[in-house]
Amino acid sequence: MIAAAGHDVASVADQGLEGSLDGDLLEYCRAEGRCLVTLDLEFANPLVFLPSRYPGIAVLRIPQKASATDLLMLIETLMEALKSEVLIGKLWIVEIGRIRVYEEEDAD
Repeated sequence: MIAAAGHDVASVADQGLEGSLDGDLLEYCRAEGRCLVTLDLEFANPLVFLPSRYPGIAVLRIPQKASATDLLMLIETLMEALKSEVLIGKLWIVEIGRIRVYEEEDAD
C-alpha cells in the first residue's frame, strides 16, 4: 500500500536486518535517508530516539486484539497525513483516524 502510493519502501526482512538492535536499525535508516514505520512501541520514546536525528519515525499503535482491517486503517491514516505533512525529524504516533506528532522545539 505504501509502495503503491509511490514511496520508496524497504523492509527489515528485505535488507536482512531481522534481530538488529533498535539503535542500529535507526542508524541504518538514517544512513539510507529512510523514515522508519514500525509497530514497535519502543521507538515511541523521543528521549531515547531523538526525532531530529532521523528522517522520521512513525509508530503504528495497534489496538488490543487488532485485526488486519485495523492495520490497514492505521496505514491509511499514515498515508493520508503524508499527503500534507512532512515526517522528517518528527515522531508520529499513528492511531486509527489521528496522529500525535512530537517534534523538538528550536533551542533558540
